[in-house]
Amino acid sequence: MAEVRHVTGLRSRWLVIAAFALVGAATQLVWLNFAGVTTVAASRYGVSENAIGWLAQVFPLLYVVLAIPAGLILDRWFRSGLIVGAVLTALGAVLRLIGDDYSWLLIGQIVASVAQPLVLNAVTGITGRYLEERDRPTGIAAGTASIFAGMVIAFLLAAVLPDSSDLPTMLVITAVFSVVAAAAMMVALRKPGEHKVERRRPDRNALRLAWGDPLIRRLCLLAIFPFGVFVAMTTFAQALLEPAGVSGETASTILLVNVVAGVIGSAVVPVIVVRRRAESSLLVLSLTVTAFACVLLAVVPGVVVGFVAITVIGFLLLPALPIVLELVERRTGEAEGTGAGLIWMAGNLGGLLVAVAVGLLVDHPLIAFLVMGVVALVAVPGARALRRPIAELDAE
Repeated sequence: MAEVRHVTGLRSRWLVIAAFALVGAATQLVWLNFAGVTTVAASRYGVSENAIGWLAQVFPLLYVVLAIPAGLILDRWFRSGLIVGAVLTALGAVLRLIGDDYSWLLIGQIVASVAQPLVLNAVTGITGRYLEERDRPTGIAAGTASIFAGMVIAFLLAAVLPDSSDLPTMLVITAVFSVVAAAAMMVALRKPGEHKVERRRPDRNALRLAWGDPLIRRLCLLAIFPFGVFVAMTTFAQALLEPAGVSGETASTILLVNVVAGVIGSAVVPVIVVRRRAESSLLVLSLTVTAFACVLLAVVPGVVVGFVAITVIGFLLLPALPIVLELVERRTGEAEGTGAGLIWMAGNLGGLLVAVAVGLLVDHPLIAFLVMGVVALVAVPGARALRRPIAELDAE
């Protein structure tokens, strides 16, 4: 009987992770709904392509502002904060269905963008509260991979429903997915987690506890670079490869394969790396290979090089996120939500900065790709320097 209860409890805890994965995917689906249909969306709603772009850009902008408050909320009221994030994501998706015009789209996006930090900052907290310590790296990898999987779903919907008349259908599918995910999350969180060591709630001291840790500050600084390169690459790869004869359709396929490779990498690579305690080595490898791939794209751009280089970047670079978040979960303890928020904030800031720099160089592909390569290479010494503090963390 005890064994049956153990198996049932284990299954229920992983169901919580599965529900979180659905909500994480929903946040990205709402965020990137229009990334692959910018032109037709601008035509349907009578606005500029830049205005459609703001439907996505509002997410990283608000994340930078809300990352820390969301982390503090999660550290003090974890279950309530995560449920609010799931519900607001669904609400934002539903609000876009009220009117067939740009205003309701923007309102829905703003509501969902407020929810995103409450969901993504919880990836470490959900595993810490509902999984045993040995299972947490796998849980973080699964939760992070689901976030990237939401990107894949967004790109696939855009590919399957590419016409102006298809946009309402795309929005309905997204709303249904988001509502189902929120409902699953509320059901899964009926009971508190059993495995997190009970500590004093950090309250207002959470930010001081997280930022006061030298390792967390190093990880925040490091997160700027891989995030920045990935966001800039996914944003401008099509425009940068076009002069080399790569069509828009082919570039979209390359980016889709890139994110799929990232999902696979995020689900598999961190689990192996954490077990071998090779986090620093993997980060050094991924950043170095990314820099080399960017140089190849600059010197010999084309379809084949684009497919190979950008796919490799996705497979090696995206797993850096769950690896960093797993280190945060082990290090921060009671301030894990705030610690994760600092990482996400730094990453989104890096994405904005590098994307802006590359956007200014969009008419000069060689220089733009080299800039991304330099950004990745600059972070290599910082990744190598993590070996000692990670070893000390393992010893603890």
